[in-house]
Amino acid sequence: MSEQPPLHLEPTLRTFPLPADTNTQGDIFGGWLMSQMDLAGASIAIRRAKGRAATISVDAMQFLRPVKVGDEVTLYAHLLEVGRSSMKVEVRAWRRPMSSEDSEQVTKATFTFVAIDENGRARPVPPEA
Repeated sequence: MSEQPPLHLEPTLRTFPLPADTNTQGDIFGGWLMSQMDLAGASIAIRRAKGRAATISVDAMQFLRPVKVGDEVTLYAHLLEVGRSSMKVEVRAWRRPMSSEDSEQVTKATFTFVAIDENGRARPVPPEA
C-alpha cells in the first residue's frame, strides 16, 4: 500500500536532485534536502510576513528514507504558528521515483523564521489581511 502526500495542501515546491547532489553512497545529501525544505518554508514565511524573513531554527529533523538522483521531490509547507515577529512552518518532503506513481515521505521538520526589516533586524509580522 502506498503512502499519500497531504492532499489538503498544495505543493509548495517541486524539484529533482542531480548527480552533483549525492554523497559517496549515491544518496542525496541531507543538506541538499534541508536547503530545499528551507526554501519551501521561506516561501510561506515571506508571504505571511509580507517581506523578508530569515530562518532562525529547525526542529527535530529525521531522515526516514533516502532520496535518489532523478526522484521527484515534492515539498509541502504550511504555517503552524505566528508570534510577534516569528513564524513556525512545518515542511514535509516526499519522493516519487521516476518509474512510479507511488510517493513516500522522506522527512519533515519545523522551521522557525523571523520577519526582518531592510537592516536585518526583527520586525513585527503584520496582521492578516
